[in-house]
Amino acid sequence: AGAMAAAGNAFLRARGRTLTAFRPDAEYQWKGPFYFIQGADPQFGLMKAWTHGDTNNGDDEWGEEIKLAEQAVQAVNKLNPKPKFFVLCGDLVHGMPGSRWKKNQEQDLKDVLKNTDQDIPLVFVSGNHDIGNTPTKETIDDYCKNWGDDYFSFWVGGVFFLVLNSQLYFDSSKCPELRHAQDTWLDEQLAVAANQKCRHIIVFQHIPLFLRKPDEDHDYFNLDKSVRQEIMEKFHKAGVRAVFSGHYHRNAGGSYKGLEMVVSSAIGCQLGQDTHGLRVVVVTEEKVVHRYYSLTELGSHGIEKELLDMLAE
Repeated sequence: AGAMAAAGNAFLRARGRTLTAFRPDAEYQWKGPFYFIQGADPQFGLMKAWTHGDTNNGDDEWGEEIKLAEQAVQAVNKLNPKPKFFVLCGDLVHGMPGSRWKKNQEQDLKDVLKNTDQDIPLVFVSGNHDIGNTPTKETIDDYCKNWGDDYFSFWVGGVFFLVLNSQLYFDSSKCPELRHAQDTWLDEQLAVAANQKCRHIIVFQHIPLFLRKPDEDHDYFNLDKSVRQEIMEKFHKAGVRAVFSGHYHRNAGGSYKGLEMVVSSAIGCQLGQDTHGLRVVVVTEEKVVHRYYSLTELGSHGIEKELLDMLAE
């Protein structure tokens, strides 16, 4: 039971608004280049629902997604040197809160993810399918019991990471006080980052601020223009280097005044022309460099020499 308890805790490392896998006092200083892996939308259940044209309740099978998630974990486990962490940017499963298959989907995902190398912490980001398009205190509490805090920050080697609950920016009508709490917390965190003279600030959230252009129209796949403008300006002023997200099931991105918006395609169902994949993100003293790999490519060839060379510098 000891090993199971340990494996169980791997899903609850985001506690007390930080990540227990890293001790901040040991991580405030820059120690040289490192990298992490970003994945998004394993979304167990979407592939069948999508092919059957019934995205509300056609998600009663997810064997295909299980295989893809296993492939992702195997690819990450083989990497040498090891990534500092593996972040999943939301939509862990397809079932919405309260839907019939959600619990089974979550259990199956946990069974796959617990095979991730013990030395590679898992970092979870809440998506719309995890807590609902219009989240409530109840749906967020349920997510936190399963996967850890819905927003938190952590330090790795002089770099400050922020994980946000983007549903609170998409529609907080049923829990305005929670949106307010995240806003207050975020301002405090950005002040801390400024004080600590961090090397970079990097943000993870499920829904992108924008897909290609900062002033594009609002739709399902990005944030409302007024909210977006406010967040972009806040991030720009704080010196945030990049925002990584998923949700779009395609690769996309752009920039706003030096802030890079990176949208990564899914481990699971593809809605465009991309392959099931993961993004390798290398953090050097000067910059944040990233590349999207198909699961097959990463699993069989690993990281290309050009990126490995940046790590060795």
